[in-house]
Amino acid sequence: MRRCPITSALLASAIFVISAVITATPQHPARAASTQPASTEPAKEEQLSPEQQMRRRFPQPARVRDIVGLPVLDWSDNTLGYVQRVVRTRDGKIQLIVRYGGWFGWIGWWQRPVAVPIEVIALIGPHVGALDMTTEQFRTAPTWQPSADSTEVPAEEIIRVAITRR
Repeated sequence: MRRCPITSALLASAIFVISAVITATPQHPARAASTQPASTEPAKEEQLSPEQQMRRRFPQPARVRDIVGLPVLDWSDNTLGYVQRVVRTRDGKIQLIVRYGGWFGWIGWWQRPVAVPIEVIALIGPHVGALDMTTEQFRTAPTWQPSADSTEVPAEEIIRVAITRR
């Protein structure tokens, strides 16, 4: 197969000329406005309570026994721990008790139970995602102790849990 240097040079010069023409022509005003940022001020996001955020995640009924034992994942899909039990506080709030700590969420003697409000988690298929609770918040959360303020939710009870996808 023969190569033609004249054809290659003409093609290269045509591409160069076309790119120069495109950058030199003024944009249509509507197109120019859409490429520029609308405002230099940071966008003010409305602050929602955890309950309002949970309602936006389409809570669905789930049996407690189906939630116990599920892994709790962070945003990087690292296992933080496993749901050990589900409790209801004196205020009527539901919390998941998660065994947090150890290596990779399951190896180690350093695991401790941490209470995670149901408003900050969501079901992601066969996992529980910690959406509004960071790994640092898990690390600094107090160790949960059984007390008279909380009662364990029966395994057959149906609670509402948010759902999401990634």
